[in-house]
Amino acid sequence: MSKRPNILWISFEDSNPCYGCYGDKVAQTPNVDQLAAEGCIWPNAYSSAPVCAPARAGVITGMYAISVGAQHMRTSHEQEGMPGLPTPYSAVLPAHVKCFSEYLRAEGYFCTNNIKTDYQFETPLTAWDELGFEAHWRNRPDHEQPFFAVFNFEQSHESNMWEENCKGLVIDPADVELPPYFPDTPRVREAMARMHSNIASNDQRLGELLRQLEEDGLAENTIVCHWSDHGPLPRGKRWLYDSGLHVPMIVRWPGQLEPGTVNESLVSTIDLAPTMMSAIGMAPPRHLHGQVFFGPHTDEPRQYIYASRDRLDSAYDRVRCARDERYKYIRNYFPEKCRAAWQPYMHQHPIMQEIWRLRTEGKLNELQEELFFAPSRAPEELYDTHADPHELNDLSADPKFTATLSRLRDSLDSWLREVGDMSELNEFEMVRRWYPDGKQPQTTAPLPVVVDVNHPGVDFYQSEEHYQAPAWLMLESSTEGASIAWRYADDSRDHWRLYTQPIQLNEGAHRITAKAIRIGYINSEAVSINLDLKASSKTKVGNYVKAGNV
Repeated sequence: MSKRPNILWISFEDSNPCYGCYGDKVAQTPNVDQLAAEGCIWPNAYSSAPVCAPARAGVITGMYAISVGAQHMRTSHEQEGMPGLPTPYSAVLPAHVKCFSEYLRAEGYFCTNNIKTDYQFETPLTAWDELGFEAHWRNRPDHEQPFFAVFNFEQSHESNMWEENCKGLVIDPADVELPPYFPDTPRVREAMARMHSNIASNDQRLGELLRQLEEDGLAENTIVCHWSDHGPLPRGKRWLYDSGLHVPMIVRWPGQLEPGTVNESLVSTIDLAPTMMSAIGMAPPRHLHGQVFFGPHTDEPRQYIYASRDRLDSAYDRVRCARDERYKYIRNYFPEKCRAAWQPYMHQHPIMQEIWRLRTEGKLNELQEELFFAPSRAPEELYDTHADPHELNDLSADPKFTATLSRLRDSLDSWLREVGDMSELNEFEMVRRWYPDGKQPQTTAPLPVVVDVNHPGVDFYQSEEHYQAPAWLMLESSTEGASIAWRYADDSRDHWRLYTQPIQLNEGAHRITAKAIRIGYINSEAVSINLDLKASSKTKVGNYVKAGNV
């Protein structure tokens, strides 16, 4: 391609692939289905975590949440009525870890996010050119500039399955198919119909974005990637069963991916970051945990996907899983914990409330009682997802599956050794290492250096010094891993440029503000650089050029 491709991400929150193109019989998803007809489906795509913030931390960094301390749900605010937790805090990621959009910005991409972040840390100023409800590729100042635009559709979030948030049904509750672990009651059916209706609403919005691409003449050179952060529903969201991890993955890339194709390879949402880099011709940094599933740097297909569950609101847990294309292995680090741990957000779900109501009335069947309220869990679980797609029959004690159990157990151990598991630490100890004096660290302010014909870059910028054009402004922070954001005085206050190389300054007045940013740290104080540059006349002095009076 003569031009680098644009990238458009469209994510649906809390969504299994309940689409017509995936075989769902009640789906009303004509736009998603059309996207799939024009692109490729990865039907074996899974999230790295079954709940929002840890999953999204993995997506934006390309690093498993457990490896960077972003595994607990959630960190950014206090849990009401639970003062003993170490929250709120911002996860302090290793110095070399960035939001991967920063790499794209450094490559010249205009990066926008409308609007969800939820990364377990404050969104760094260097991550996005635009972040907000108005963020859009149409806002880029140069319409020849390639873009990476993210749109997150929240209508399918579980909170919109609560009756008070319902926007109306387009799916008949009588038509929905219930998993065997849900009781068949009108309220449950209505909630399931609401889930499908919310996906239908998202589908309409997806269609509108695709029409905008066509209107702008961008469809042929834009990679459109549709995915979700994790699954919905009780025993789905927050759990490591496929109902919590199985997500859509559909990509349209005209001229590069064959229309109407299906790729059965295993894919994880942790793979999104390096794959986008590959698609634009970048070699992904080797510290990223994901594997490239299309583009010039495509890796060998995965043998396994991995996922984790840790603290959920106020309920501590630790569960890890490994899955190949057929078998799922789950390890419970707290097998003594009952399945009905209290999570206030989950208990607002109408299906969860209906399950509790029926339990108090003694009307749950044996399977439902076991799956939701068993007083303990097996230390290990093993499921044949082909023969048992709802993962109801635990095979871990079946001698016929000893070899499979051992293979998946070894795979999980190998993965944990490779990426590390911050939950080996108590959460308090983890936070204490980041905030040793109980205070969040702060990035050191950028140090400006101006280079011109009379200043070789030995000394820091001094406001009283006279500098001449052309000049170059260099910025550096002494905080390991810090990125630097900067802007001109006439830039929008919400827009920060990413510093990637010395800034060339020509004749005239320049008013520049800069901050240093590291993920998990407080942003540095702003530094102001004010330069009134005049053109120089040059005379040779030793090995350097000295400016004369002009």
